[in-house]
Amino acid sequence: MYKRITLLVFTTLISFTFFSCDPETGAINFFTDSDDVQLGIDVQNEISANTAEYPIFHGDPSIKAYINSRIFGHILNSPQIKKKTVYPYKIEIINKDDVYNAFALPGGPIYVYTGLLKYLDSEAALAGIIAHEIAHVERRHATSRMTAYYGVSILVSILLGENPSELAQIAANLFVGIAFLANSRSDENESDEYSVKYLQDTRYYPGSVKFFFEKMRDDGLVSSQSNSIATFLSTHPDPIERIADANQRMNALGLTIKTYQSTGDQIFDSEYRTNIKNKLP
Repeated sequence: MYKRITLLVFTTLISFTFFSCDPETGAINFFTDSDDVQLGIDVQNEISANTAEYPIFHGDPSIKAYINSRIFGHILNSPQIKKKTVYPYKIEIINKDDVYNAFALPGGPIYVYTGLLKYLDSEAALAGIIAHEIAHVERRHATSRMTAYYGVSILVSILLGENPSELAQIAANLFVGIAFLANSRSDENESDEYSVKYLQDTRYYPGSVKFFFEKMRDDGLVSSQSNSIATFLSTHPDPIERIADANQRMNALGLTIKTYQSTGDQIFDSEYRTNIKNKLP
């Protein structure tokens, strides 16, 4: 009985000592920023080895270069993105035209499917999605969820040296889907909120994260069971509600409500067609 009580006290003390709140997000997170980076690298390696499921796009290199310099790099210049010098941000394109999706790994890697690139109509629409994925990384949603999933027992195992390969196993689990893509409602809402914050410092319409949802709604695809939409909806729920939330944020900021059908200032639809959409096979 004495040993059990001692172990309980020891475990509790360790949890209070090492399960600290992230200073940026305020969330309890066992993983450090360097752990996030390493997990991202490990999962990237798994993705690179699984070319059947994740075929990397090797078409016109100017497409990725344009996205990097014109959109991705421009968003990363926002002073609201605090960990750009900590996380090695990068963007990669997955060559699957039947998947309308994007996802982020811990520590900076962001993946966008060609199906999504072909479906979108403007640079602003893509910028909204990329900013949303950056927010998942900055707010450390994946490793915060993993902290809750694995709990104190894994922490004690690692601290006592009983399982030094635990992070590698966690990365493997991350790759196959445990705490990987299933973002919570609050995570998605926070990422939408921060997408607006990031884009306010850019040339793009701050509420453009909703453009994809609006187009899906008008195309009658929100409730579709097709692979392209089902995959997205399984990881990014409640598109209709998120449209309303984005519009409320625009109203609160005193900004004009624009839609995916808007053109002109802050949208860059013709630039998108010329430099991205029309170049995809």
